[in-house]
Amino acid sequence: MWKYEHAIETTATPAAIWALWADVENWGTWNADIEKIELRGPFAAGALITMTPAGQDPVELLVAEAVEGESFVDEARFAGLVLRTAHRIEALGPDRSRVVYRMEITGEGADEVGPEIGPAITGDWPETMAALVRAAQG
Repeated sequence: MWKYEHAIETTATPAAIWALWADVENWGTWNADIEKIELRGPFAAGALITMTPAGQDPVELLVAEAVEGESFVDEARFAGLVLRTAHRIEALGPDRSRVVYRMEITGEGADEVGPEIGPAITGDWPETMAALVRAAQG
């Protein structure tokens, strides 16, 4: 398994963060790496997302879990690997929240392939998460 986690604190409310996450088709307004994105179904477990990163082929994501206002997990599967990304909002107090993204790559060859592809996928998380919380703070 390969894993990586990044967290950022914000004054944005969990509801404001969730509203941006649930508005999948507008993720590109705060995630500069998204060229095109489409949601099939409501933003809930079982929904499918087709995301095209800038200059790359589309990636199919399954929303594996979703707890409104708290967290969601998306999964991508290819070449015997599962790339599972958890997105969480933790309330730290009345005017402070923590946003956490965690990726785990599992499956055949994950120990070898994970260190190669994981950093390429998660490398922009600090900037993307900073843009997310800026948008949520209004």
